[in-house]
Amino acid sequence: MLLTLPADNVTIEGVSDRRIAVAAAAVAAGMTGAVGAAVAADRRWRRADEVATGEAHDGFALPEGREAKVDRDDGAVLAVTDAGDGPAVVLAHCWTGQRATWAPVAHRLVQRGHRVVLYDQRGHGGSTVGDDGCTIEAIGDDLAAVLDELDVRDAVLAGHSMGGMAVQSFVARHPTTATARARRLVLVATAAGGLPSARAGALGAAAVAAPVLDRVMRSRAGHAFVRSSVGARPRYSHLAATRDWFAATGPGVRRDFLTAMHAMDLHEGLAAIPLPTTVVCGTRDRLTPLPLARRLAARVPGATIVELEGVGHMVPLEAPDRLAEVLTEEDTA
Repeated sequence: MLLTLPADNVTIEGVSDRRIAVAAAAVAAGMTGAVGAAVAADRRWRRADEVATGEAHDGFALPEGREAKVDRDDGAVLAVTDAGDGPAVVLAHCWTGQRATWAPVAHRLVQRGHRVVLYDQRGHGGSTVGDDGCTIEAIGDDLAAVLDELDVRDAVLAGHSMGGMAVQSFVARHPTTATARARRLVLVATAAGGLPSARAGALGAAAVAAPVLDRVMRSRAGHAFVRSSVGARPRYSHLAATRDWFAATGPGVRRDFLTAMHAMDLHEGLAAIPLPTTVVCGTRDRLTPLPLARRLAARVPGATIVELEGVGHMVPLEAPDRLAEVLTEEDTA
């Protein structure tokens, strides 16, 4: 069933906007407990930032590089950063993220002598949607267009969460381009299907487009609302960035891509993946949990899996050193 959320006090299967507001507030409160516990949690998260080393606190700025636009046939325009020189790594980001989600990893790759291509998925960051809309097929085609436009060859293709779905879709829909332009895949905190049921997905998709959610995300509780996206050692900067990227993504884009992810099933194409593949997942990932990663790895011939203890869903933020190692392991093999 298609569910819509106009701006004011409507119902969704009998659930009023007010009740969604109460539920959203309850979820946010549940992330941190009572007010006193929330304050204490904030202190811990901020302290984790203060003691962290090797991380730039500059709003997750991208490495300096060449800015480009990739025009799609359906009218979408994709914003791209092409940084560094050397063996190529292409990074596709998550649902409600931006190319800056990969910034900590991108800096490490450039320092290691790699060319790094990052782009905003359609409807995210500086990229527009286009007539094909927010579908898994469209983002697979977008990745093919980025590789062709920038003439990327012999690349490692890495996708985080929805970015990993884009990589899988690309390989299934463009196998000739995949073998011509890529040498390896790294699928991070992602799945090929098996996300919550269609009914739960529809309700969730409606909720992420609700005006009340934007109000919650802009409130003092906003960063606590995304606590479940990270693992055992949360940091305030990671939560704040995840919150800000979510809030910067249009409600319709959030809804439509979430609907697409709940409906997708990419498992059939996994057995035909012709490239060496590594699947990476945190043991504390609650959004695309470890069983989905293991199922994905089991379906891809010869795939290996890397399980990161205590890490949650936002692997590029939480474990950039380890992820950079995985992406460049051929360099030291």
